[in-house]
Amino acid sequence: MSKGKFSLVLMLMLLALSACDKKDAGTASTDSTATASGTCSLVSTKDDSPLAIKAVATDTAEAKAFLSTCINPYTKLYAKDAEAAKAGHKQYNFQGCSGCHGGNANGLMGPSLIDAQWEYPKHNTDKGLFETIAGGTLGKGATNRGSMLTWHNQLPGHTGDGLDTDTILKIIAWMRTQYTGGGETPWLN
Repeated sequence: MSKGKFSLVLMLMLLALSACDKKDAGTASTDSTATASGTCSLVSTKDDSPLAIKAVATDTAEAKAFLSTCINPYTKLYAKDAEAAKAGHKQYNFQGCSGCHGGNANGLMGPSLIDAQWEYPKHNTDKGLFETIAGGTLGKGATNRGSMLTWHNQLPGHTGDGLDTDTILKIIAWMRTQYTGGGETPWLN
């Protein structure tokens, strides 16, 4: 790797690490804004601690965009293109989400992911839903049905091989296309 590329990578890593050190003051809010350094400040649904998820070389452009803006690029795309949304549904089934949340995401052992009764208020944003899927929960949500495992492959204790950022984003975007709750859809704003 050239000296210039190494310096750029090092600078980006330092920026990401510094963003992880700053606790998001409004963790209970549904804010989906990025920090001034251009990184999405992700926090654990379990305890509001920072989630140490950063862009890596194998991430897609969409995953990198999310990690800098907190906006899921797939959500609006899938809302407009049912054929594209099938990629998210495929991952939802392949990764075993249906085992707890049902084949159509309408609930089974775990809660429905497509109605208006959010387990946590922050689920009305893709950022909040990403935080819960990536880092898991302790089962203290509105319905208190149990805990969600940690799924992101960059986090300690993740399930199996874990999921990368892009896979989680595709699953979230597909789930949004299945929404049956009516009313506002803030993830499309």
